[in-house]
Amino acid sequence: MSYLFTSESVSEGHPDKVADQISDALLDTLLAYDCDAKMDCGTFVTTGQVVVAMQAYGNDVDIRGETRRVIQQIGYTKGEYRFEAESCGICTAVQLLARNVNRGVERADALNQGANEQGAVFGYATNETPNYMPLALDLAHQLLIELAEIRKNSSQLMPYLAPDAKAQVTIQYSDSGVPEKIDTVAISIQHDGSMFDREAQEKIKHDVINILLPRVKAKYPQAIQKLFTDTIIYHVTPTAFGGPGYQPGITGRQIIADTYGGKGAHGGGGFSGKNPSHISRSAAYAARHIAKNLVAAGIADEILVQVAYVPGVAKPLHFFINTYGKSHVNLTDTQIAEKVSQIFDMRPEAIKARLKLRNPIYFETASYGHMGRQPETVQKTFSSRSKGDKTLEVELFTWEKLDYVDVIKAAFADHCQNHSLVPRPVRRKQRIRHFKNLPKRKKRVYRKRRNRQKIQKIRLAKCRALTIDEVLLCLDTARRRFEEPDKLLTVKMCR
Repeated sequence: MSYLFTSESVSEGHPDKVADQISDALLDTLLAYDCDAKMDCGTFVTTGQVVVAMQAYGNDVDIRGETRRVIQQIGYTKGEYRFEAESCGICTAVQLLARNVNRGVERADALNQGANEQGAVFGYATNETPNYMPLALDLAHQLLIELAEIRKNSSQLMPYLAPDAKAQVTIQYSDSGVPEKIDTVAISIQHDGSMFDREAQEKIKHDVINILLPRVKAKYPQAIQKLFTDTIIYHVTPTAFGGPGYQPGITGRQIIADTYGGKGAHGGGGFSGKNPSHISRSAAYAARHIAKNLVAAGIADEILVQVAYVPGVAKPLHFFINTYGKSHVNLTDTQIAEKVSQIFDMRPEAIKARLKLRNPIYFETASYGHMGRQPETVQKTFSSRSKGDKTLEVELFTWEKLDYVDVIKAAFADHCQNHSLVPRPVRRKQRIRHFKNLPKRKKRVYRKRRNRQKIQKIRLAKCRALTIDEVLLCLDTARRRFEEPDKLLTVKMCR
């Protein structure tokens, strides 16, 4: 029996995402001038109002100016949205970050600096999509990314679009967990109020099917494009009421859309507004980095990684891996976890150094998911009231890089079931070791079979100089005389 699985995503104009983007934009500005700066920031948005609460020590930040810039960039530039970049009120509450927390975790040796909080984080990866993300969530993200692209750069295609939107995708899976088809697509779109609800529903549904879906479908490989069938059920909910003007938003409320859409697991901690010293953010990125590289290396088709920490202790409390019975190595999940823990240093400071988390790279993560994004290097410009403008070149989404695949393959080479992942010299050593461990009777059988194969290779080599009729006669004779002729002869003839 097949089953259905659903994931949801929200656009950059959703109230919660507006709050996330403001918090991470302020964090980036702080890190741009002081890479060791620490900050916790929570943002609340509602009708015509933004409240920013911050604990920080580091450089000064133009909170109001940065907040208005983010709101304008998202697209809230009209008074009818009841939340507009230039006219909204901005309240701030800023205080110094508590120093007693740092006294419990700071060490003379930076690498042995303890975690500043307790908690468990999860990383997940699956080979359903090219970016190793669950298909339902990835499709939901791509639908909203494409909607934003149309709204900002091709507005003539869907001129009624407003910033707020939600997308939900349901995938039908086989019993073995393989996607069979897209079952349902549900989209809620905020429009500019120029259409009545019934007219808007018909118009937007037509545009979703004929404009939006083809653009999203074209982004995927042929195997996923086949899942876009004529039987997809569409639910379109247009509304002129959306955004912070009609619904309040708070930082950190979209943690499932931010991660894996309900697949795998989540530790419960939000990401946005937290500097990289928080393991609830940095270790979650590191766990995703591990899971993605393990799946890309062929260790399993699907992997969940959990890492737990306690305050003041640098090394993780434990390291857990679940392959859901889809492992391709001759090891238990516990043994896999032991090997992986030797490859990746999961101390907080090591994570920050390996993934370059002390750079201003967080604003881009605050919408359309923290995971499954494309690593890239960009230039970003920041402004400070006391130190002026500053331009930096930073690398985004470093935890999505496949830079440990070769290391993992080498570490698991002796235990790999999939021989294509094992170097040829290693496979030969495995065969020799296996032969040495065989009892004498089986060794004799093995030698006889190997001798017959050598004889057959010689005869086939001679057959190539014969006529077609003679070759056919030799093949017919070989089929009758040898135990496994079809497989061997097919391989040799193909060569």
